[in-house]
Amino acid sequence: MPAVNPCLIFEGNAEEAVTFYQSVLGGDVRLVRYGDMGPAAADMPDAIKNRVAYSGVTVPGGDIIMCMDCPPDQKVSFADAGYSVSIEADSAAEAERYFTELSAGGQVFMPFGKTEWADAFGMLVDKFSISWMIGYTGSGGTMSL
Repeated sequence: MPAVNPCLIFEGNAEEAVTFYQSVLGGDVRLVRYGDMGPAAADMPDAIKNRVAYSGVTVPGGDIIMCMDCPPDQKVSFADAGYSVSIEADSAAEAERYFTELSAGGQVFMPFGKTEWADAFGMLVDKFSISWMIGYTGSGGTMSL
């Protein structure tokens, strides 16, 4: 079965973001800067060389949240992006911890609590402007398909 992993794009703070996500979710980080990409990097301006070409945190369970920086002359807009990164936790307590830590410095859009489809669920935008849905389906929920 193919893997589907989000790739989150930032304007120069991908390293900070992937480090933050690792601190919340656990797992291992891999990071490659544009300047580390061999001979092609020799002619790159320093402003590009220091940006993150690829990083990812491999969370327990094997999923990867990829993070990268766009080139300095490009902008990223998360306004009305039409997506959320969704996490189905192994317990309500784990989901609440993820929700609390990811929402620090961000904005809560749906407070964490019981819903019709999950024992525990909440929605937020983190301090990097990434939208998240955090839940624990539990015994009677229908969040997982």
